Amino acid sequence: MICMNLWRRMLPQALRLTGKSALPLLRWADVMQVKTLEQMPGPSAARFLWDLFFRRGLARLHQMQLEGRRKYGPVWKASFGPILTVHVAEPELIQQVLRQEGQHPMRSDLSSWKDYRRLRGEGYGLLTAEGEEWQSVRSLLAKHMLRPKAVEAYDRTLNSVVSDLMEKLKLRQQQNSSGLVTDVSAEFYRFGLEGISSVLFESRIGCLDPVVPVETERFIQSINRMFVMTLLTMAMPQWLHRILPKPWDTFCLCWDYMFQFAKGHINQRLEEERQKMARGERLEGSYLTYYLSQAGLPLKSVYSNVTELLLAGVDTISSTLSWSLYELSRHPEVQMALRDEVLAVMCGRAVPDAADVAAMPLMKAVMKEILRLYPVIPANARVIPDRDITVGGYLIPKNTLITLCHYATSRDPKHFRDPDAFVPQRWLSRSEAHPYASVPFGVGKRSCIGRRIAELEVYLALSRILMQFDVKPAEENDTVHPMTRTLLVPERAINLRFIER
Repeated sequence: MICMNLWRRMLPQALRLTGKSALPLLRWADVMQVKTLEQMPGPSAARFLWDLFFRRGLARLHQMQLEGRRKYGPVWKASFGPILTVHVAEPELIQQVLRQEGQHPMRSDLSSWKDYRRLRGEGYGLLTAEGEEWQSVRSLLAKHMLRPKAVEAYDRTLNSVVSDLMEKLKLRQQQNSSGLVTDVSAEFYRFGLEGISSVLFESRIGCLDPVVPVETERFIQSINRMFVMTLLTMAMPQWLHRILPKPWDTFCLCWDYMFQFAKGHINQRLEEERQKMARGERLEGSYLTYYLSQAGLPLKSVYSNVTELLLAGVDTISSTLSWSLYELSRHPEVQMALRDEVLAVMCGRAVPDAADVAAMPLMKAVMKEILRLYPVIPANARVIPDRDITVGGYLIPKNTLITLCHYATSRDPKHFRDPDAFVPQRWLSRSEAHPYASVPFGVGKRSCIGRRIAELEVYLALSRILMQFDVKPAEENDTVHPMTRTLLVPERAINLRFIER
């Protein structure tokens, strides 16, 4: 009390000083107002787990962001099993976090992913590595995955995959008199996996064949099951794995097969390279496994990075393409305008390339709007390992998990007028939204390294689908909502009618 009274007497004098001499006192005032983690609002651990597992379920984690924002404000804390996390749901505060993340930023610990790698002796990839190990691989891959000119080199490879998709869609829609294609997400999931595989291996794995190879289908199922088990295994303390072993055992079996699948394709490509060398042929390639292997990375690191890149890109492509056609089918005026844009750019040509996309502003606006409404990763995360930081007036201790609530900010009416509506035109004019209100690929060094390849694959596929088909809903007022499965996915099958033009 004495200190506070003294401060009140000193404050008027401080304010009469010059700006320079008063600055230290004003900074000291800011420090005095910083609150501790204990003072941060949020549900009790029991209440949060009740909401999570019984009232709302893991599938509704994205909606719990909106509820937390309404109840507690832009910053709140909650315990997810053994993990205490601070939720941040305001663009300015997300920006504060990211500006303090340091030279080697950390995402969420992904503790169960790392536990598996330690258990099996596998290496860490771009999603799980930290520090210098992460930085060296990130720098290497960025040359081939983020530079626009480097990404343009993949358009011929990706267009070959798009051609197979078009044949598959044509076959599917011809099997039904109304042109109905059920569960388009499953079809686009296989398309996404085939596309990322062609970029990684410069070879095909049969996802779009009339009969998908058994090993490829099993790989797809393993990815899906692993993402479901990720949330569950992270929420369970390790001692609980011994009492309830099934989730952890299932999680490990999924990863076992995913590594086995990737290693098989990597070894095949490396053997082909060895045979070329034995014949005295020149080694060259434009696929990512080649760049990784030629950079002198340990084979264990090549295995882990390729495995993580395989699973990272598939959902982005599948989800974005599915939701794009879902919304375009429900907004025929936007679909018509986008088709007109594509046809005008193509000038009678049948197959677009990367350079054509640059002349399609509405196409890019549709993509931005879809990722605002349905961000593939509804919440990103950061861990600041080396120092405490201040966010929103709270002192957050180092090593605290900070969840960045992108779903909540991208659907906030304060930042987006009519936030639940599909309005891609909002991106064609100068946006009034805060630049961190919708950041579906993340920002900075830890942003999604595959975003440009994923975007290009979606742009090329969407262009050709609209040139060949009118896309309509399976039924009027057939509404599909998103759900959380670590990633944000449709809660049930999206069915659409493809009418040949």
